[in-house]
Amino acid sequence: MAAIVATNLVKHFSPDIRAVDGIDLDIPDGQVFGFLGQNGSGKTTTVRMLTTLLRPTSGSAHVGGIDVLSDPDRVREVVGVAMQDVGLDDIQTGREQLTLQARLFGISAAETRRRVEQLLDVVTLADAADRLVSGYSGGMKRRLDLACALIHQPRIIFLDEPTTGLDPVTREEVWRYVERLNREGVTFFLTTQYLEEADRLCHDIAIMDRGKIVAKGSPADLKSSIGTDRITLAFASAEETLQANDLLRGFDGVSDTAVTENEVAVYIRNGAAAVPGVVLALADAGLSVGELRLAQATLDDVFLRATGHHLQVDRKAETPAAGGAS
Repeated sequence: MAAIVATNLVKHFSPDIRAVDGIDLDIPDGQVFGFLGQNGSGKTTTVRMLTTLLRPTSGSAHVGGIDVLSDPDRVREVVGVAMQDVGLDDIQTGREQLTLQARLFGISAAETRRRVEQLLDVVTLADAADRLVSGYSGGMKRRLDLACALIHQPRIIFLDEPTTGLDPVTREEVWRYVERLNREGVTFFLTTQYLEEADRLCHDIAIMDRGKIVAKGSPADLKSSIGTDRITLAFASAEETLQANDLLRGFDGVSDTAVTENEVAVYIRNGAAAVPGVVLALADAGLSVGELRLAQATLDDVFLRATGHHLQVDRKAETPAAGGAS
């Protein structure tokens, strides 16, 4: 049985605001599925519909085999959700927050104590369990929010950009925990802006842009679909960039080009051998290259070719709260 199925799922907030514009999903049990896209692409709106927090305009969706429209209460019993905006009570301790979450799911007092202690160890918050959440750092709050999503032992977990704003060490801790739970059979639906996160964790990914899925497949298959190396060339002006793009589109071995600001990305067979000819052709046309970079295709190239722009990510590390430690 598929863990998550959506058919022609749509959410329009107005005739002009089409947050999700007819997407199809079929995610197997036990998979880490990545939803990749910029802020505003429709990722979070999709998660809100699949977790019964938002009613679709049209289409259908089943999570854990349960219809999200006709039986939302049962859907909530089988899923765990950690949204991008951490929903914690600052006037409770970490232990109290987890205990409350467990009791809301009807878990017995004895089992609650066992699960709370286990999860505090798993998310490395045992030493801070009896401190107020208001004194937690951003990374600690993110880990506690994840523990709250796991307290009822769901088999499907939705993580909406779980590592955005975290420092690299905390991000690695979250990644390792996702990998551990997935090995135990838990299915993850992971939205992210981090290409390395999708590449490392996800069995399959879908790229969202302006409410639509524009590419789908495993990270390896999507990268291999590029089938070429990438030469990135920087120029002094937008005019030179466009001239270079027009020239290189017809260059031997070029499968595609993409323009971003004052750079041209050239997808070409055997890039190392092609570099001298590319530079000579540009020089003959009176175009001077300010910078040249050669690389193999990455998920960023997949994203660029699918959407026409690079994935822009806010990479600010978290700032610990007063008295907090990540």
